[in-house]
Parts: sequence; C-alpha cells; structure tokens
Amino acid sequence: MSDELATMDATAQAELVRSGEASPTELVDAAIERIEALNGELNAVIHPLFEKAREAASGELPEGPFRGVPFLLKDVFGESAGDPYHEGMKHLRDLSWVSEADDYLVARYRRAGFVICGKTNVPELGILPTTEPEAYGPTSNPWDTARSPGGSSGGAGAAVAAGMVPVAQAGDGGGSIRIPASACGLVGLKTSRGRTTMGPQLGEPASGLNVMHVLTRSVRDCAAILDATHGAAPGDPYTAPPPDRPYADELGADPGRLRVGMMTRAPAGMFELHPDCVAATEGAGELLESLGHGVEASHPEALDDPDYIDRFIARWTAGVAATLEYWGLKTGKPVGLEGVEASTWALAEAGREVSAIDLFGVLAYQQGSARAAAAWWEDGFDLLLTPSMGEPPTPLGAFVPDPEDPASALRRAVPTAGFTAYWNATGQPAISLPLHWSDDGLPIGVQLVAPYGREDLLIRVAAQLEQARSWAQRTPPVFAAAPA
Repeated sequence: MSDELATMDATAQAELVRSGEASPTELVDAAIERIEALNGELNAVIHPLFEKAREAASGELPEGPFRGVPFLLKDVFGESAGDPYHEGMKHLRDLSWVSEADDYLVARYRRAGFVICGKTNVPELGILPTTEPEAYGPTSNPWDTARSPGGSSGGAGAAVAAGMVPVAQAGDGGGSIRIPASACGLVGLKTSRGRTTMGPQLGEPASGLNVMHVLTRSVRDCAAILDATHGAAPGDPYTAPPPDRPYADELGADPGRLRVGMMTRAPAGMFELHPDCVAATEGAGELLESLGHGVEASHPEALDDPDYIDRFIARWTAGVAATLEYWGLKTGKPVGLEGVEASTWALAEAGREVSAIDLFGVLAYQQGSARAAAAWWEDGFDLLLTPSMGEPPTPLGAFVPDPEDPASALRRAVPTAGFTAYWNATGQPAISLPLHWSDDGLPIGVQLVAPYGREDLLIRVAAQLEQARSWAQRTPPVFAAAPA
C-alpha cells in the first residue's frame, strides 16, 4: 500500500479512511517509512515528530475532511505546541527553542484531521528563494538533486514532490509558495492578503507581505484545504472577503470565456528571461486559447517601474531587522552576528538604516503601485499569465553570497522571484501550475494572477487546465515509489 499511497493526493487518502480501506495509523506509518527512506538524500524534514504522529493517529482524531492524512508543517510561521521551531536560525537552534502553543492555522489543520509528522527545512528566516540554511544544510530537488527545490518552502516542496506526504504547509512573502511549486512540479496558491490567519503570534509580518497555505499535487487538494482553513481569527488586522461558495465547488465549474494578458519578458527588463520559461508561458497561453479563452500580450504598466525592486528590498530588509529584534526580545537573548548567517546580518543592517519615515514612504508608494496594477484588471482583463520563475530550478550554491558583499544573495534572487514578489505587495492571489517540463526533465511552472479576493477564479481555471493537461502521473527520479 505504501507505494500506492505515495502517488495519491490528500483527498484520495482521506477517502481511504472514510471508506475503511485504510486507518490513520496505516497512512501515518507509511508516510514515516517514506520520509525515512528518502530524507537522507533530500534533507527535506528537519524536525521529525514521528512518535507524536503515531500517538495522534491511534487516538481520537477530529472528524474533519482530511482525517488521518499525514502532513508536514513549515519551520517558518508553523508553530506547534511543544515542538522545535527554529526558522532556519542558528540562534534558535542553539537555544533548542520550542513553541509554546499552536498557531491558529496549525489548530485548523488539526481540526481538519491532518496528522502532523514533522517540520520541513527552510532558508534562514525564509529570506531567500532557495533552501540552504547554514543551520540545517541544503535541501535537494527530487527532480535533480544538484538543484534547489526553491524557497522558502523548499523542504515542503521536496517532500511533497518526492511522495513523502501528499501535502505540506507553505508560506509566501515574495514567492515562497509559488517558487517551490514551480521548481518541484506542484500546485502552489498564494492566497489574497488576509485569507488565512497568521495569529496569534503575528498580525501582519513583513508589513503584510506574508500569507500561508499549502503545496499540493492536485488542484482539488488546494481548494479543499483552503475551505478547511480560510477565514479571520480573533485580532487579525484585516481579512479577505468571504467566498460566495466553497472553493471545492469551483472544481469543474465553467469559467466562461476569459480575457487573459500574457507577459513573456522580465518586469522593467531587470533580467534576461530563460527560454524554457518563455516556452512554458507561451504553451500555457496556447492551451488557454484552445479552451476558449482570449490571450493577448498585455500586463499592468506598474510592473515596469524600474524603482520598484529597490523599494521592495527596503521593505523586506526592514522586516529582517524587525524579526531579529523580535527574536531577541522573545528569547531573552539578543541575536548577534554569530547567531545568523552573514547575509542575514547584512540585510538586517541595511534594514536598520530604513527610517520609520522611509518605511511609510515605501508603503505608500507600493499601495499606489497596487492601485495602478488593479486598474489593469478593471480595464477588462480577468487574469494575468506569466512565468512563475524567470529561470529553471537553480543549482545548489547559486545563492552563496560574495564575502565582500553579503547582501548579494538577495540581489541574485531577482531572476527567481521577479514575477512573484510584486503580488505580495499588492495582496492579490496568484497560483503556480506545473504545465511544462524542460528538455532536461525539469519542471517549469507558470503563474496566473487574479484580482484581490478571486481565489475562486484561479481555482476554476486551474482545474480546467489540470483536466486538459494532467501532471498527476509525472514523478521525479527521487520518489517514494516506482512510477506505475
């Protein structure tokens, strides 16, 4: 059964439990077996929670829609009571830091019936779009172990792509769901700002850039898990408008004829777009046209503002500085240079130079840019189609900073995150879909962006594309079971 389970999505595994064909214990034991078999090669799971998982699976699980399905938390914004929580930091690792309570979202995963089996590897503080923290070592991509699975949810992406578990928690502050989805051949939805709660520990981390959801193999899992977890919690600073109906009801629904803008060059010409990413996007455009949609070369002019990236970096580095301050206060021990990577320290130093007045100016600028971008949708477009990444999955080591310029690692991230980060600032939902593979056998994702609050539209179109060009049978060379 373990081989068969490795290729099943979470919805299918939950149905095995409901029908009595498998027990939660059987699902969890099989997942643990797969994790133990592959983790030495991939380094995706850094905090195994196997005994807790076995105890939960054999006990009284909630009667949620995913009762008994094995699940992994991300070690950034995935706090669970009594478990290690280190955010890829030497500072927290060396203190053996343990979370005091479940995040609200983690509690919702438990109520949905998921069984938490461990926590996945992340870059330090989730900063870079690769997963190579000094504290825990690099995670490898199961499609090519010399390459990165992306970041910051790289451990989650590698684990799901390799068949360890059918789904894992992910978070996105500049592309950290969509980049691993692209690099690992998965479905990754960045939700609208405020769609899922970040409480009770956090309100609006990184000034509202961050959102949380999951990485999945199927669109139906993406939709059903959002149904189980969305909505405000006490004290949330903002929340997205509720959907008109369950997201799962969008599966198979006719989206009608949509007007789709397509972008196949880098915003503001910031980098040279890789030909594989152009081919993936153009191929997705042709597929959308074959399904009756109108596709034309167009995108919001605001994307081509050459000053945008510098302002985004200012907002990002201020967040890094604030995070180090937070953990110093939280742990009672100031975070020093020895507790973080040199590039993190350099970014924090840059962030400390951003004054409160400067930060408010950046936020006002980005809010104005968001309104300018939103006007493009108001002019009659339904979706924007772009590459998810500006390059194929990067080789491990590509983000090692220049010792003379530790902040160079973040600038190296521009081709990787150049199509994703803008939508964290606007708060709009965007999804990466695995519709293309390169001649080298590497997954190349494409991104669809919708107006604020329109996850329903993204799910409807994503399900249509999945039916037209299914990726379910594609498995990487490093996988928990041999392909059928």
